[in-house]
Amino acid sequence: MDQVNLSAWEGRSQTRSGCVSQAQAAQLHATLGNARTLAPTQCEPLPALWHWCAFPMSTPMSELSKDGHPGLGGFLPPVLLDRRMWAGGSLRFGAPLRVGELLEARSSIRSITEKSGASGPMVFVTVDHAIYGEKGLAISERQDIVYLEIPQEFSPPRKRDMPRDPVLNRTVDMPETLLFRYSALTFNAHRIHYDLPYAQEVENYPGLVVHGPLQATLLMQEAVKHRGRTPDHFDFRGVHPAFAGAPLQIAATEEDAGGLSLVTGTDTHQCMQATAMWEETV
Repeated sequence: MDQVNLSAWEGRSQTRSGCVSQAQAAQLHATLGNARTLAPTQCEPLPALWHWCAFPMSTPMSELSKDGHPGLGGFLPPVLLDRRMWAGGSLRFGAPLRVGELLEARSSIRSITEKSGASGPMVFVTVDHAIYGEKGLAISERQDIVYLEIPQEFSPPRKRDMPRDPVLNRTVDMPETLLFRYSALTFNAHRIHYDLPYAQEVENYPGLVVHGPLQATLLMQEAVKHRGRTPDHFDFRGVHPAFAGAPLQIAATEEDAGGLSLVTGTDTHQCMQATAMWEETV
C-alpha cells in the first residue's frame, strides 16, 4: 500500500446539494416506519438519520467497480483493498431538518490510517460531514470507513453477548426485500446487500449483509421512541456482520449519565453497538 499516495487525499473536500423529498419520505416510511402511523409530509420534521438518503452519488454505470462501489480515486482515496465497509460513526444534532428542505453537505477527509491486524492489512478513512439546512448547521457527522482484504473463507470476529435485562427489546424481520429497498433509497449499488451469488462466491459471506446505516437507523428509531425526542449525540460501530433472513434483535440498557446503550444482534451475539445521549434541558 502506497501510504504517501493515500496521504495526498487527506484534507480533500467536496460540497453537495441534496434533499429528502416528500416522495422519498413516503418510501422511507414504507420501508422503515410503523404501518399504523403516517409518513412525514412536506415541511414536517425529518426523522433522524434519514439525511443519509439526501445525497446519492450519481456515479455512471461505466465508473462502478466490480463490487458496485464507485471506482477508485474520486473523493475517497484509491485504496487497493477489495472489501470496504462503513464501520461506524458519530453524529451531533443541531438545527432540525424538514421534509423537502434544500440541504447542503460539506465533506472533508480528516485522516487516512494504515494498519495491520490478524486478518491482514487494513486502511481506515475518517470523513467529516457538515449538513446544513435552511436554519444553518443541522448535523456534524464523523464517518469511519474501513478497507480490508477479502478472506479466503468467512472468518467472523469475536462474538459479544447480548445485554441482560434490557429496558427495551424487540425483533425486526430482515427480509431480502428490506435490504433491496434500503439500497435503492440510498442509491447504494454495493452488491453484498442484494446480489447473493456475489456476496457468497466473491466476498465469501454466508449471506446478504445488512447495511450498517440501516442498523444504525433502526437503533436511532428505538432511541427516539424510548426517550421521546432525538438524542443530541449518537455514536455507532459495527462489531459483527448481520445477515438477511434471520430476525434482528434490538435491545437497550440505560447508561449512568442518562444515555442509552443500544445494540442490534441475534440470539447469540451483538452486531452493532450504539450510544445515544441527551443533554439536559431547562
